[in-house]
Amino acid sequence: MSIFEAIMLLCFGAAWPVSIAKSYRSRSTGGKSLAFSLILIAGYISGIVNKIINKPDFVTWLYVLNLVMVSIDAGLWLRNRKLEKRGQTEARA
Repeated sequence: MSIFEAIMLLCFGAAWPVSIAKSYRSRSTGGKSLAFSLILIAGYISGIVNKIINKPDFVTWLYVLNLVMVSIDAGLWLRNRKLEKRGQTEARA
């Protein structure tokens, strides 16, 4: 277990609740990228697999927690994109 790996995951993880709240309230995809979220999801999955294969420890749960939060934010991006498209369609009518 690396304390620096844990600190990195805690720092990244601290930002996700704010991002999730902003995505939920704004109902907009502005300033967000689904591709970026998917890359992060792949990275967190890779970290989890590495921990499981080599030596699981409490840091594994930090990867899982971050994966869940990024996935929620990506899901909100999809919801917001749908809302934006619906709004554009209604504006044209």
